[in-house]
Amino acid sequence: MSKTIEFYFDVGSPASYLAWTQLTGLAKRTGASIELKPMLLGGVFMATGNSSPATVPAKGNYSRIDMQRYAKRYGVTLNQNPFFPINTLQLMRGAVAYQGTADFERYLTTVFNAMWVDELDMGQPDVVGKVLAKGGFDPAAVMAKVSDPAVKEQLKAATEEAIGRGVFGAPTFFVGDEMFFGQDRIDWVEAAAKS
Repeated sequence: MSKTIEFYFDVGSPASYLAWTQLTGLAKRTGASIELKPMLLGGVFMATGNSSPATVPAKGNYSRIDMQRYAKRYGVTLNQNPFFPINTLQLMRGAVAYQGTADFERYLTTVFNAMWVDELDMGQPDVVGKVLAKGGFDPAAVMAKVSDPAVKEQLKAATEEAIGRGVFGAPTFFVGDEMFFGQDRIDWVEAAAKS
């Protein structure tokens, strides 16, 4: 019986982006299904007392170098967004609004690439609107979705679920009850999914 790999992420996390680029291959190699689980990383940080590596200069510098090593290994582009960190509340509300729809993957591809390939300031509504339009979305329709109280509650509930499961950062994977933190744990995720 094939397993499910749960993937908790936030588009504002470069490590989430790197891991996201590897999910298709991971699913093919393991036969596992991937369940994408958007959450608000800022909410996770507040609840757990954690913070971005960027808040510690030496750690932030090292993380940038290390993530470039992984980008090279994975054969993907990862540019250091000069506007990082970006408040992703609206973007992650958009993610939960499209979760479970045919447009979910396209939404994630549009936003992840804008953040980590095109280096755009996705904290600016006018920039987000242009990016969404270029990705084939109606920006006004997206904004209506992210303003919906049900969508706001859905993101809050998803974030609380993550915290309740012990998540303290992004990305975090689960295979069954086993948790793996970080895009650099994909090998362990793969082994767990194959076992």
